Amino acid sequence: MLEFEFSARLWVSSGPGAWHFVTVPIEFSEPLRAASGPRTGFGAVAVTAQLGDTVWKTSVFPEAASGSFVLPVKRAVRERNDVEAGDEITVTLQAAMA
Repeated sequence: MLEFEFSARLWVSSGPGAWHFVTVPIEFSEPLRAASGPRTGFGAVAVTAQLGDTVWKTSVFPEAASGSFVLPVKRAVRERNDVEAGDEITVTLQAAMA
């Protein structure tokens, strides 16, 4: 099991139905790629994420601009942890080893 913690700014994508994300630091991108084995559509890697006491299963998605991955943070998680775009948050990610 690959596990790491990082802090990053929560940001919102542009456009209708905008999503909220944090960008995974670049130093974790290669370990995530290596740990995941074959990836699903769009190169996504299945992870378990934790923000505060909230744990959820999701995927991180490759981001061409940074060369890393982005983690979507759904509304229920943001509301439960009282965070919004622009806030610095600390996230723990776990990915199963291939």
